[in-house]
Amino acid sequence: MYNIGIGPNLRKSAYFDATVRDGVRSFSVYNHMLIPGHFGHPEAEYDRLMGGVAMWDVAAQRQVELSGPDAGKLAQYLTPRNLDKTRIGQGRYGPICDHDGWLINDPVLLKLDEERYWLSVADSDIHLWASAIGRERGWDVHVHEPSVSPMAIQGPKAEDVTAKLFGEHIRDFRYFGFAETDLDGIPLVLARSGWSKQGGFELYLMDSAQGVALWDKVKEAGHAFGIGPGAPNDIERLESGLISYGADMRLQTHRANPFEMGMGKLVDLASGHDFVGKAALEKIAQEGAARTRIGLFIDGHPTPPGHQVPLLRKGETVGFVSEFAFSKRVGKTIGVGLIQADLAGTDAALRVQVGPMEHAAHLTDIPFI
Repeated sequence: MYNIGIGPNLRKSAYFDATVRDGVRSFSVYNHMLIPGHFGHPEAEYDRLMGGVAMWDVAAQRQVELSGPDAGKLAQYLTPRNLDKTRIGQGRYGPICDHDGWLINDPVLLKLDEERYWLSVADSDIHLWASAIGRERGWDVHVHEPSVSPMAIQGPKAEDVTAKLFGEHIRDFRYFGFAETDLDGIPLVLARSGWSKQGGFELYLMDSAQGVALWDKVKEAGHAFGIGPGAPNDIERLESGLISYGADMRLQTHRANPFEMGMGKLVDLASGHDFVGKAALEKIAQEGAARTRIGLFIDGHPTPPGHQVPLLRKGETVGFVSEFAFSKRVGKTIGVGLIQADLAGTDAALRVQVGPMEHAAHLTDIPFI
């Protein structure tokens, strides 16, 4: 067993005290903040997500706020996705690339009003990137990290719990739709979103001092539905084909571009809008991506090492597996990764190298379920 030393360099979430009280047993570090890993019963937490309802402290999913007259201009310049038709109250998945076309984040962008946007970011210091670009372009926009702490309610019964808290109108929310509201005076943004395919909502708390109070209100409302604490689930995300920045690609280690990750439809090269990395992405679009994202069935029950591993063909490295795990629902060890584009549609004899051992692997479609 390994322990994480909790010091002042690691920020605690608004829900930290509530999660400790309710039995958290593992933390990870995400955006320089502690995020729960599990509460002592990972399999039961998976089953609750799949068949009931779970509540997650995902406050480490930080927000980068762009505000001011040029906020929309900066938001558009950061992503190759065309944001022209984005409405107030609508979220958009928007990849962010560097000047060479490599992905450096894949946030959900929330448009709160014409001069105020949030980027709900994955694990990286994207606020520094956005701030530097806005300043160097000379735009009238303020970039900062607001005091916003998301909590997720996920699972088949998540809508029932959320309706009990906020009213039946929430059932009409479209995916990635959101609204500013409050819960008994606690200010928040309520969104139909979350890092699972089981359905649910995220509550973006806007007063960190009320984190424990909000946690307890959700816990009380969900009691009749069997709610319990948990955390974003790696096995469910693999089964569902969700992308994880930091696991599936990261600029510092296994970098990838949007075309390789299956985000080509989000790269708008025809609209005429300018964005970071446009020239590089135009070249990739013309030449074709060198690799493509794939799913794999892996023979046996290898222990996940917690990092990317080589994907081999005839002893040569032809890609990598970013994460794998045994899936009870599939009945096999499943994984995702990148492979040379010319091998993606073949029956190539592949092997996954985990430490000194090799395991046969077979290509399959994503999602697995």
